[in-house]
Amino acid sequence: MKYILLIISLFVFTLSQSQNKAIGTNENLTFSASYNMSGLLTELAQVTLETSEVKTSKSTLLRLKCTAATYSKWDSFFKIRDLYESYVSPKSLTPYLYKRDINEGGYEKFIQYKFKRKTNTVESIKRKKRGDGTTWEQKKNVPINASTKDLISTIYNIRNLDIHKANPGDSQVFKIIFDNEEFSINVKYLKKETLQTNLGSKECYKLAISINNSNVLKGNNDNLLWLTADANKIPVYAKFKIAVGSGELKIKSATGLKN
Repeated sequence: MKYILLIISLFVFTLSQSQNKAIGTNENLTFSASYNMSGLLTELAQVTLETSEVKTSKSTLLRLKCTAATYSKWDSFFKIRDLYESYVSPKSLTPYLYKRDINEGGYEKFIQYKFKRKTNTVESIKRKKRGDGTTWEQKKNVPINASTKDLISTIYNIRNLDIHKANPGDSQVFKIIFDNEEFSINVKYLKKETLQTNLGSKECYKLAISINNSNVLKGNNDNLLWLTADANKIPVYAKFKIAVGSGELKIKSATGLKN
């Protein structure tokens, strides 16, 4: 699941980021996730991205929620039930709180980040279940770059960038924190391309993604992302290649769009 999310996030150029103009408060995007099994691309799971308002005693935040679940017929093979959440400023999409709660093939992990921008750190809680049923927990402060974000808020931040001002070949390094480590992501704008999707024919921005000093993503221009070339910049299609295989992500539906 983490590889799929890495593909649909992580895009930044040497352009200024505007205030949130693309993300509404009641958006729902659903995707089918497929994986190459013995040479055959097989649809295994559904991924859903949702937004909603959350009111606290001091402010109103935007909740960015991502869930991933294998279809029931595949649960006996490898069951996935993942939840990712980021609580951000509705205007700037700057993250304040991030949670990840996953169950993948019986492997359970929980991570929480509280972002402390004044000190450029996150307060991290990391919890895993041992084989004997007991729980291991670690609390620590992790230093981060001033602009570092979590994975989910990055997915939404990319849709507020001025991609229309980029030229083919433009690229930039961007940082996220994942599993208490910072990753440097290189994203290159390739060209515009029209795709046939479940939302109809869409002109899209085609991007290539790689991770510096990591073997998570494989190949040259084998990890690709298409965003609609409109005010919503919806991720409609992605192809990825990792150490243990390859797969794709396709949009199924999109509702509650801001524009």
